[in-house]
Amino acid sequence: MDSLKSHTLNAFSKNVHLTKHQNDVLHQIIDFTKQHLQSDGHAVFVLMGDAGTGKSLILNQLFTTLSQKVTDAYFLVNHPELLKVYRELAGRTPNMLKKYYQRPTSFINQLHKQDQHVNLTVIDEAHLLLSKPDHYNNYYGDNQLTDIIQLSKVTIVVFDPHQVLRTKSFWNKSRLLKLIDPYPHEVVHLNEQFRMQAGPKLMDWLDHFIDGDVIGPVPQDVGNYDFRIFSDAQQMFQKIIRKNNQFGLSRMTSTSGYPSTLDGGKHLVNEGNFHQPWDQYNFTSKPWAEQSQTIDQVGSIYTVQGFDLNYIGIIIGPPFYLTDDHRLGVDPSKVTDVEIFKHRPDLSGKDFEQSKQTLLRNSLNVLLRREIKGMYLHAHDPKLEAYLEQMDRR
Repeated sequence: MDSLKSHTLNAFSKNVHLTKHQNDVLHQIIDFTKQHLQSDGHAVFVLMGDAGTGKSLILNQLFTTLSQKVTDAYFLVNHPELLKVYRELAGRTPNMLKKYYQRPTSFINQLHKQDQHVNLTVIDEAHLLLSKPDHYNNYYGDNQLTDIIQLSKVTIVVFDPHQVLRTKSFWNKSRLLKLIDPYPHEVVHLNEQFRMQAGPKLMDWLDHFIDGDVIGPVPQDVGNYDFRIFSDAQQMFQKIIRKNNQFGLSRMTSTSGYPSTLDGGKHLVNEGNFHQPWDQYNFTSKPWAEQSQTIDQVGSIYTVQGFDLNYIGIIIGPPFYLTDDHRLGVDPSKVTDVEIFKHRPDLSGKDFEQSKQTLLRNSLNVLLRREIKGMYLHAHDPKLEAYLEQMDRR
């Protein structure tokens, strides 16, 4: 196993030691599961937390433990790249089978066709579950979480409302709590950040930046972390290449906002002197970030969500700009990813417009929470770029 793959797999490994709080949560979920497997009806446990708080780590160790004791147990994840990691782990773990790990749509359609139910489902990245029909992807129900709960005696859910990325999977905390309210349920929140080595002051600065608060000075103390603003995206790319050669798992990424102009059959992200193709569709079983050639591609929310990177270069694209009162503004009209804003009847008028703002801020939040050792930023909007440089007085 090469070092890149080893790093990614180890991030989810059952051999990683949990903190006391994480271990307490793990046993709380196990006790909840044992109790409700003996009861009639359906029960739901929700584990909430921001990116990097260890939700997936707990979930993987939970499933590795329970799948040995509970028959008809399945692990569901709606992220194809993350599913590859879990199946790879299953292949390296005694008594674990890759067939336990499925996409939600396949799982739902198969059980409905066979008129079957299961004892346990655990769902990672549940904020990616569809909350409306999606006939293009062969889902004809109204809500995937509802379907899974009805098909399972116990359902364990990992959920982060700040990682909801599309209207067809539009969720927020209140919608989730309303859906699970009819069932016996427990909700636990994880708060401590484990992925990023950034100091608490920088984490707080990033939170305010994403939320659209007035952009203040970058903290002097950023912890054991490399945080930089680059006026030139190509220079940022060269830095990422050097970090990848030194540490591995370092990639360029970008938000939406770049027109699909073809060059040599590839869609490029063009930003000043920087011209590199978007991430290519990955037909292999190896996750995108672990493939050596992807150092010359630009990762998106669809390829890096859920993953640990050592260093990340982030191009903050055309939908984001500096407002007159020095906040991060969002212009949904400049989005080039047509999959983000699909119409749905339960979102209209101001609610639909507000959801667009939320989804775009979430997409940037996903990129800003992927890296362990360092983050480099470049903004497309000249005013935003200049102001970020001005605020970085270190």
